[in-house]
Amino acid sequence: MKGVARAPLLAALWLSMGLGMQVCAQGVTDQAVYFGQTAGITGPLAGSVKESNEGVKLYFDWINSRGGINGRKLMLDSRDDKFDAKIAAENARQLVAERSPIAFLLPRGTPITEAVIPVAKTAGIAVIAPGTGAEIFHTPVNPLVFNLRAKYQTEVEKAVEHLGAVGISRIAFVYINDSFGADVRVGFERKMADLKLKPAAMQSFERNGDTGAAESAILKSDPQAVILAASAVHAAKVINRVRKEGNQMQFVALSNNATKSFVAGLGNNARGVMVVQSFPNPRGSSQIAREIRNLAKEHPEMVISQQTVEGFSAAKLVAEAVRRAGKTPTPQSLIAALETIRDFDVGGFLINYRPSDHTGATFVEISIIDRRGEFLQ
Repeated sequence: MKGVARAPLLAALWLSMGLGMQVCAQGVTDQAVYFGQTAGITGPLAGSVKESNEGVKLYFDWINSRGGINGRKLMLDSRDDKFDAKIAAENARQLVAERSPIAFLLPRGTPITEAVIPVAKTAGIAVIAPGTGAEIFHTPVNPLVFNLRAKYQTEVEKAVEHLGAVGISRIAFVYINDSFGADVRVGFERKMADLKLKPAAMQSFERNGDTGAAESAILKSDPQAVILAASAVHAAKVINRVRKEGNQMQFVALSNNATKSFVAGLGNNARGVMVVQSFPNPRGSSQIAREIRNLAKEHPEMVISQQTVEGFSAAKLVAEAVRRAGKTPTPQSLIAALETIRDFDVGGFLINYRPSDHTGATFVEISIIDRRGEFLQ
């Protein structure tokens, strides 16, 4: 009799557990939707990560203060990987085990994103707005990866084209010896060939921070301009060393160095350095720039850069996706919602996704650092 009496109780228990699973899907509670992130909070990308994450926080705080999405706040659980792919993979696994996020958001860097994707595949969750423009995350299309920024190859091609248009033909290329540097090199060589130009020099360096061979190659070849595929720390080392030798050649960095920390690392050598941008100028007249400046009034200590715009844009993107994913979003409904995004204007550029194309945005501009340390576009 006791066993029979317990049967309805057990049935009710299983039913309540099932209903609970429906109400609280992966990464979702009654109060919040959780995104996971692994990024170099410390290490060579610390400045970049700080600025982009402040952009995420600025938007999340604003939307959460207005009740969030369907009554749920948007939250970002960030883990420090020190820009080490092995640590990033472990961080991703821990996030899935401990937090069970609805998606990964803004992993920073090419090798870090490479480390996160297998974990995301196993968990069946998306990787949204990775902080990289590497071609490998675009072609072939990965159904779980939703890029935001333009491709690095597009950036470097724009840089070469711009230099050629102003009469600069002796162009050197310095790049880090990893998947990021190799990717940018493909775009550089392709555009140089299109313009029938030969590189003045091509020199790689290792991630351990020794850029001496690159600096020597630049000084020896004496090009008119140097394009750098490097972190802010490495790029600043190269530029400062060459400037110390009295050489005033033009330097061009990619959008991963669109940070105030990069400008600070250059010190007195910042003025005149060109940086390719993949997001609008936060000091400009675009809608997203005005939004950021308005919300940042309450945070006078906040550093605002193009990296801040990237984080803010990523936050707006996932907020829109959560809205479209239904009252109780799941990893699967979030992915389906992202696939429906067409011509989504975040306030200065459009984001588009299709099953055959997860590029997101294609915004690319050339900027130059002025005497105040600001990026002029």
